[in-house]
Amino acid sequence: MTHALELDSEGFLKNHTHWTPEIACVLASNEHISLSRAHWDIIHLVREFYQTYDHSPTTRPLVKFISQRLGPEKGQSIYLMKLFNGSPAKLVCKISGLPKPANCL
Repeated sequence: MTHALELDSEGFLKNHTHWTPEIACVLASNEHISLSRAHWDIIHLVREFYQTYDHSPTTRPLVKFISQRLGPEKGQSIYLMKLFNGSPAKLVCKISGLPKPANCL
């Protein structure tokens, strides 16, 4: 890693431009998640969403975006909750090195 891991009080990367796949593994490990190919598919899509719309997605836009890209069987909140339990949009944004979605507690 070229940058020190600087996190805010909730564990989000302070500077999303410092994100790397290695940092994603550390952030996932902090959440007791071992990243599989399915996780990486969602991480890449969340980062694409952020690049496209310049903000982190909340659950509904994320589900719709995933459904458009990966199909309706993966574009479901239940699918995301299996991968990123609790609040999937918040957790996948954290692991993806992105800011916390606006309306997530």
